[in-house]
Amino acid sequence: MRIIGIDPGLRSMGWGVIDVDGSRLRHIANGQCVSVGTDLAVRLLALHTQLSAAIALHAPDLAAVEHTFVNRDGAGTLKLGQARGIAMLVPAQAGLSVSEYAPNAVKKAVVGVGHADKRQVDHMVRLQLPGCDPVGPDAADALAVAICHAFHARSAGRLAAAIGAAS
Repeated sequence: MRIIGIDPGLRSMGWGVIDVDGSRLRHIANGQCVSVGTDLAVRLLALHTQLSAAIALHAPDLAAVEHTFVNRDGAGTLKLGQARGIAMLVPAQAGLSVSEYAPNAVKKAVVGVGHADKRQVDHMVRLQLPGCDPVGPDAADALAVAICHAFHARSAGRLAAAIGAAS
C-alpha cells in the first residue's frame, strides 16, 4: 500500500510518500509545493499543479491530510483553509480515499507525545524511515501524516480481521 501524506500550507505545502508492507515502512519521496506572489488564485493554482504532479509521479493508493488549527488571524485562517481545500481536492481528483488527522494525533502516532515540536517529529520520521532526508519541515510533517495513517490503517485492518474471525 502506498500512502501520500500532505501538510497543508499556503506558502509551502509538504507532501511525503511511503510504502507500507505489514509493519514495514519505506520512504519513497517527499517534497514541498511552493507558491509565490500575492495573487491568491495563482498561488492556489501553483499548489494544485505541483501536488497533482507529485501524485501522478508516485501513484499513491491512499491519501492523508493534516487538519489545520484555527489561529487568531481570521483572514490567515481562511487562506490556509483554501490551501487545505487544494490538499483535499487533488487526491480526490486522482480517485484516492482521503483521511484526515489532527496535528496532535499525528505527533502522538509518530513521536509518542501529542505536543512534540518540529525537531522531534523530524527526528522520529528519520528513525522510522531509514535513509529519508526530508527537504524541509513541511515535508517531514507530511511524512509524519503518512506514517500516522499507516498505523491507523493497520489497526483498522486488525480490528476488521478480528471481527471477521469472531463472526
